[in-house]
Amino acid sequence: MKAAPGVKLVDNPAEKEYPMPIQASEVYDVEVGRIRQNLIFGKKGLDFFVCGDQLLRGAALNAVLIAEACFKLPPFN
Repeated sequence: MKAAPGVKLVDNPAEKEYPMPIQASEVYDVEVGRIRQNLIFGKKGLDFFVCGDQLLRGAALNAVLIAEACFKLPPFN
């Protein structure tokens, strides 16, 4: 998740650093942390916390980012 665009990994339990709404406010990146293996889905599932500013990075911005990414891909044949 460190390499994912628009994602900031915040997961340091020793320093009590987790995704928190106060830190994600007024920031475009979405914070992700507390990543754990899902006990129900095993190796195929993850549980994690996500915090983001929904006024800045809501459905409209995500739609634009997805559209921009689609235009950078080679044409579908």
